[in-house]
Amino acid sequence: MTRLTSVLRAGVLLLSFGVFISGTAYAGSAVVGSVAGSVNATMGGQELMPNTTVFSGDSLEVKDGVAVVAVGRGSRLVFGRESAVSFLREADSITAVLNSGNVSLFHPGREAGLRVKAGEVTIVPVPGFKTLGEVAMVNGSVVVTTKEGLLRVEGSGGAVEVAKGKTIAVTPKTARAPGGAGGGGGGWGAMQILSLGAGITSAVLGGWAIHSGNQAHENANNAIAAAEAARQAALDAQAAAQRALDAAVAAGCALNRVAGQIGLLTSPYTPPAAYPPC
Repeated sequence: MTRLTSVLRAGVLLLSFGVFISGTAYAGSAVVGSVAGSVNATMGGQELMPNTTVFSGDSLEVKDGVAVVAVGRGSRLVFGRESAVSFLREADSITAVLNSGNVSLFHPGREAGLRVKAGEVTIVPVPGFKTLGEVAMVNGSVVVTTKEGLLRVEGSGGAVEVAKGKTIAVTPKTARAPGGAGGGGGGWGAMQILSLGAGITSAVLGGWAIHSGNQAHENANNAIAAAEAARQAALDAQAAAQRALDAAVAAGCALNRVAGQIGLLTSPYTPPAAYPPC
């Protein structure tokens, strides 16, 4: 009985040690999250599939499509078309480094730890708020919109909070002119912040759809032109077939006349019903 007890205790210790090692290995793997869904997206050059685990250091690219990545405890990142992003897992935070394109983020607000780095700024959902926002890289500027909650935009010279319904654009300043002239920036160093109204915001963010819309319009025009060309080709072929049929009927009737003249009309040609008799 004592021997059996010792064996059981040893087994429990080994199992506990195995669980500890497994947990340590899992933690050391630096898991960022998992793919909830995607269309026309790749990771490491491979097609991105649902439920794919995303690790620190992975890079994701979206073409004309979308990718949804679940991170942390209930946070979601939705990357739009022509987006490129890499991920970094640190001790207490997950950072999505947006190199191009745009991302919509949802953070349930239970804890800190989610960041989006775009250009020279970092966008952080403020803890304690359920936050829904958008970050877009547009012509060298970073456009940040808060739809719910509160986003904080951090730069080398300070931070600014973007409340619900507000949008700002963070853009590099122009070089300081001779004589000391130059734009202010509230301590943002080489960056400046512009507050955008709803109309301007729509125009700026709508720029992401312009290329796609123009391409779709061009494709539609090309399709219409191709359809018209096919229709005209069909009409031309139909006209050519009609001319060939007319020629065949005329030839058949001519043969009837010649055969009748020489007395060999044993099996006369009969035109189709749409034609009069020869």
